[in-house]
Amino acid sequence: MQHLMKAIGYKFSDPAMLQLALTHRSVGAKNNERLEFLGDSIINFIIASELYDRFVPASEGQLTRMRAQLVCAEMLTKIAKQLGLGQFIVLGSGEKRSGGHQRSSILADGLEAIVGAIFLDCGKDITIVRATVLGWYTEHWHIFDDQDAQGNKDAKTVLQEILQAKKMPLPLYEVIKIEGEQHDQVFHVQCSIALLTDPVVGVGNNRRKAEQVAAEKILQELKK
Repeated sequence: MQHLMKAIGYKFSDPAMLQLALTHRSVGAKNNERLEFLGDSIINFIIASELYDRFVPASEGQLTRMRAQLVCAEMLTKIAKQLGLGQFIVLGSGEKRSGGHQRSSILADGLEAIVGAIFLDCGKDITIVRATVLGWYTEHWHIFDDQDAQGNKDAKTVLQEILQAKKMPLPLYEVIKIEGEQHDQVFHVQCSIALLTDPVVGVGNNRRKAEQVAAEKILQELKK
């Protein structure tokens, strides 16, 4: 359980709440279905709020499609696997025999239940839940990098196109430092390109934002 909590990025004050979130309905009446119901709504809210802030010019239809990509069963399953959730799911004997620990629907439902459990365990502090959930998504926002979801091209896209036009290597982004607690982290990302001798560092409250800041700084240097 300690290993799982470390992977999740949240330490439960009541481990029994986490245990309940991991208990599939095949075990009996005391299971994670109610927590799953709660967590599903919370994830949708958190992702919708983040998309609203990140992609200001995007239309309602665009935001809806983007949210669907981030909260679908496939994405939730991918995140659950990254956290190693399958080995901790508690199943009835029938589900165990049929390989339930790796079944996509069970993993996705389990992840939603964990979100519901975190919400209750932290006293319904949505700020804590939001930081935890967005921490899981840090590596997944890139799926929108090639889309004109912001109404215009972002700094990373513009920089990449400039280098491609010059037939030069693409930018190299590297996280060089992460500061702060799990729920309030600051990322320092270094970006290097062949056109500049020295790398440039961007800082943001997640990796993607830090990369965008670094790319914007490089674009300013190139304009000079």
